[in-house]
Amino acid sequence: MIASGASSHETIIGLEIHIQLKTCSKMFCGCRVEFGAPPNTHVCPVCLGLPGALPVVNRRAIELAVRAALALNCTVHRSSFFARKNYFYPDLPKGYQISQYDRPLASDGWLDFPEEGGGAGRVRIRRLHVEEDSGKSLHDRFAGKTAVDLNRAGVPLVEIVCEPDLRSPAAARAFLGRLKRVLEYLEVSDCNMEEGSLRVDANVSVRPAGSGELMTKTEVKNMNSFSQLERALAYEAARHLTLVRSGEQVEPETMLWDPARGEARPMRGKEEVHDYRYFPEPDLPRLEITEDVVQRIGGSLPEMPWQKEQRFIDDYGLPRYDAELLSSSRALADLFEAVARSVPDPKEASNWVMVEVLAVANESGRPVEQLNVDPEGLAEIIGLVAGGRLSHSLGRQVFRRMVETGRSAGRLMEEEGLRLASGDELELWVGEALAENPAEAERYRAGEQKLLAFFIGQVMRKSQGKADPGRARQALLERLGRASPPDTPGS
Repeated sequence: MIASGASSHETIIGLEIHIQLKTCSKMFCGCRVEFGAPPNTHVCPVCLGLPGALPVVNRRAIELAVRAALALNCTVHRSSFFARKNYFYPDLPKGYQISQYDRPLASDGWLDFPEEGGGAGRVRIRRLHVEEDSGKSLHDRFAGKTAVDLNRAGVPLVEIVCEPDLRSPAAARAFLGRLKRVLEYLEVSDCNMEEGSLRVDANVSVRPAGSGELMTKTEVKNMNSFSQLERALAYEAARHLTLVRSGEQVEPETMLWDPARGEARPMRGKEEVHDYRYFPEPDLPRLEITEDVVQRIGGSLPEMPWQKEQRFIDDYGLPRYDAELLSSSRALADLFEAVARSVPDPKEASNWVMVEVLAVANESGRPVEQLNVDPEGLAEIIGLVAGGRLSHSLGRQVFRRMVETGRSAGRLMEEEGLRLASGDELELWVGEALAENPAEAERYRAGEQKLLAFFIGQVMRKSQGKADPGRARQALLERLGRASPPDTPGS
């Protein structure tokens, strides 16, 4: 809601979302899909639109699209048709795009999402259809010129057209976050906005609060992150409101968001449906999807992340924070469950996965699924720490070496000496720590209790994590001449 004084207006937002499907080849030909490949190396007569080249539908792309449609509560139509969407642009080699128009693959769906403040919103999905991508114009390769890379031309997409049910930029961001999680869980797309796997166009208008009329809208493009989406929508809504209050007309334009300047500028007049001159694609028959295919794909849908989050709370007794973080990706959730089934305390499994596994993933720059973490091996380390055969510090070392080498915890402990220190070794390190810091030892004996932590740290450093902190503490207390730390004055 945008409010000022006695009058108030509300923002109306509808999203059109393009999702690149996770396939190895393009929508209508066998050219490989590879982000970052040398320009114009994955092209053929079909995706270049050369005369006589005929398209053939990518079966895997259709299956992924059906998978997304079912998860978004859409009706999947048994028959749908391809159409030619005609427009002329340098990166569109055919002069048209093969898409769908009046008979899409699926329609009439919805997705609920969490709103700020703990509420829930719902966005209705008008249609979900399949189409091919265009190429890419490059404006930074040659001074004063625009280059064209057609590797992306023909890459399979689904377009999700939402009803104008969103009322704020924050709600749009929250909805898109929920949709991204769904598509990643389905393994329909990697949804990498930086690589263009998820692209969002937003239609924005404002109207008097309580009015049911839809006012003139503008379309905003070029938002490559959730934060930029929210900024762009806030900017455009405020621009509309300024025009309306000054009595000026909002022009139906396509706006290009400039993240560096934090503003949207006109790109072109907004196209209407008739501008594209849709007509049925003559080179492709209608797309038929049988009931058996729909049931097979529907039966293979995974548990959704919010369902998994609640189950982690109910079945494993995890706090909400742990459950939310662990369910944020399928790979992380699957790893946690595999470990939790092999240890007595699921919270310990949660702690190790959230802290140690994610730390290694962040440091290596690799997603969890590429770390090759052995769940049984991690469960073994957790058991060794719980049983006192490894300190937590040493357990972390064993885990990291296990990820690096693929060797078992037991083998690493034997071959690399990753084990708790013996009593004689511990006594040696304690003696060295006290001998090297005599002034601190006297200050401790004089009553500075906090210095005990200093000495424990010295012993752990000398042992390179092989000393047990509890045993080190007790040995230090004995060597410092006390059975326990001195009492706090007044206790």
